[in-house]
Amino acid sequence: MATILAIETSCDETAVAVLRVRDDHSRHELLASEVASQVAAHEKFGGIVPEVASRNHLIYAPQLLDRTTSAARIAVSQVDAFAATSGPGLASSLMIGASIAKGLAIGFGKPYLAINHLEGHLLSPFFGDADGDKQIKRNVSLIVSGGHTMSVLVGGLADYQLIGRTVDDAAGEAFDKVAKMLGLGYPGGPEIEKRAVKTAVRYLLPKIAGIPNESEGSRTRSLDHRGPKRDQAAYERSFAFAQDDKLLSDLCASFQQAVIDVLVTKTIAAGQKYRVDLITVSGGVSCNQELRRQLREACSRKGFEFKSAEPWLCTDNAAMIAFAALLRLQAGFQSKITEEIDPNLALV
Repeated sequence: MATILAIETSCDETAVAVLRVRDDHSRHELLASEVASQVAAHEKFGGIVPEVASRNHLIYAPQLLDRTTSAARIAVSQVDAFAATSGPGLASSLMIGASIAKGLAIGFGKPYLAINHLEGHLLSPFFGDADGDKQIKRNVSLIVSGGHTMSVLVGGLADYQLIGRTVDDAAGEAFDKVAKMLGLGYPGGPEIEKRAVKTAVRYLLPKIAGIPNESEGSRTRSLDHRGPKRDQAAYERSFAFAQDDKLLSDLCASFQQAVIDVLVTKTIAAGQKYRVDLITVSGGVSCNQELRRQLREACSRKGFEFKSAEPWLCTDNAAMIAFAALLRLQAGFQSKITEEIDPNLALV
């Protein structure tokens, strides 16, 4: 059997996981997975403060290492390889997880694997499948998170082609900004979703049909559903309507649907263009149940198989990093211990 210990500190979540696979690669087993959330620490700032995040990683990481290995009933010396997220993310956060994993790899003379955070998301819908990388069928993958929204054509492990992405706000970032402008809490996605389920879609907000960075999209227009674009101060002065609970919920539902419409339409179009049988979705925003429902239904209508990561695997976690590291290790990949973190690391 092979055992992987992975550390994820790309942003504001500290996470450690231990994953084991049989010698015949027929089955992998998650022995333990721990996540320390920093939402409360950053909520008062309305967003993530890098210095606060890195300080908390220094506090939480050693504690999670102890808790995870204890829960897995394994000594660190019994781990066969160590992995960490090397990018993309916040440099000060990435450095902590990578440094710990490298130190453990050096100290115990074991392999080290630097893992792309986006690859962790990309592969997470296959987590739990038998035969590991053999189950990674050709597919169009929608990765939709706080920092990234992209479509990727997947041919297999390490065989990725970027076919579309946002060049301004990622979907998760747009949710956060709209929630903040409406006086809702942080993170914005869950807050908008809670409001959206209370009502129906009542406003037809504009959708970006072709050019990703079109000057006025659903985020901008959601601030003033009544008329043309105005200056930012004017938008903010118009937020008295947000005190109307019904109107606020209507606007949340309408904004959410505008985002979902674009994601579903473009993902289905990509699946048709590249003639795949499978569409997958992952990333934090894919926890949105309405997005999952509508994408699943669209796939069914158009004849695609649909796979999504379990919700607990969609937010930042080390289990998906361990899984990606395990598949790479089985395929013969290893990283140099001198490999640096890269805050802007691209998937392809």
